[in-house]
Amino acid sequence: MQQLRIHYFQHVPFESIGNIGEWSFTNKHKLTFTKFFEHAILPDLENIDWLIIMGGPMGVYDENKFKWLVAEKQFIKRAVEAGKTVIGICLGAQLIAEISGAKVYANECKEIGWFPIDLSTEGEKNKLFAGVDSSLTVFHWHGDTFDLPGNAVHLTYSKACKSQAFLLNKKVIGLQFHLEMNEDALKKMLENGKPELIKETFVQTEEEIWNSRKLIEDNKELLFRILDRLAAREL
Repeated sequence: MQQLRIHYFQHVPFESIGNIGEWSFTNKHKLTFTKFFEHAILPDLENIDWLIIMGGPMGVYDENKFKWLVAEKQFIKRAVEAGKTVIGICLGAQLIAEISGAKVYANECKEIGWFPIDLSTEGEKNKLFAGVDSSLTVFHWHGDTFDLPGNAVHLTYSKACKSQAFLLNKKVIGLQFHLEMNEDALKKMLENGKPELIKETFVQTEEEIWNSRKLIEDNKELLFRILDRLAAREL
């Protein structure tokens, strides 16, 4: 596998790249980052191959509160237009959707915890999910959702949220869910998101979430499979 120059955007201290870091280290890729909660220095687009955009509790519409969102959106748009591989997770997926002309808005309900997603008809045919069960349980933590960009391939959905994953131009992927979770990342999410854990149909309790952490390994396996296929350009 060719060594990649991977840059990631992190919005809050408690939403890290988790197991994406392990995959990058194992495959000897170069990792750099912009941590917007510390500084907002953006990289030279010519010096990166991949851009990974992490999640966060803010919304794409919070530009007045988080001024750096303006520059971040502009950079993401440039990266997509330049043909870079771009991966958005949760907020990251919503940012990709917005810069691609799609609407981002509050979902009918929050989805927090371990819930199944199903492959769409297009998802079952797409090489990105080849060999993957048509229904699998992944970790969610979101209140917003998005419409699909006009030319996107719809990959997955859940009972609570129609737009769970999409693919653009075989190089840009948006994932509403969090495959990157390891135990440390999950623990930090729970510590910082306790006020949101009010039991509802699609919101699990802290105990329910933590007791299902064995699912991390299945999510990690799927994450590595997706990243391997993106790196090998098998789409």
